Amino acid sequence: MPKRKLEPAPETFGRRLARLRKAAGYSQRALAAELGISQRMVAYYESQTEHPPTHLLPSLADALSLTTDQLLGREAVSPRKAPKNQQLLRRLRTVESLPAAERRQVLHLIDALVERNLLRRQRAS
Repeated sequence: MPKRKLEPAPETFGRRLARLRKAAGYSQRALAAELGISQRMVAYYESQTEHPPTHLLPSLADALSLTTDQLLGREAVSPRKAPKNQQLLRRLRTVESLPAAERRQVLHLIDALVERNLLRRQRAS
């Protein structure tokens, strides 16, 4: 009698959310802060429920830079590397929410610091 191959169980919403959150470089606490919910709720969505929080789907998708179809597993997500500096990434996400004039000031400051660093490297070599 031939052996039957068992197909793997489909990925639950919670496992997918945890995997995508980690791939995006978020801790549960950081994602919770981004969504305006508690870390405990993120942990609940990742482990205790198989039903996605429909009222949070658009916000979750935006925070993770995905579509809702990708978040729900209806569409494939292309793999991406996790950012090296999570703290910097979180701060840049905060900068995105600033008014346009303040965002420009931050960008000018970053540009000036990068340019100064490049000049130092050129002088050292």
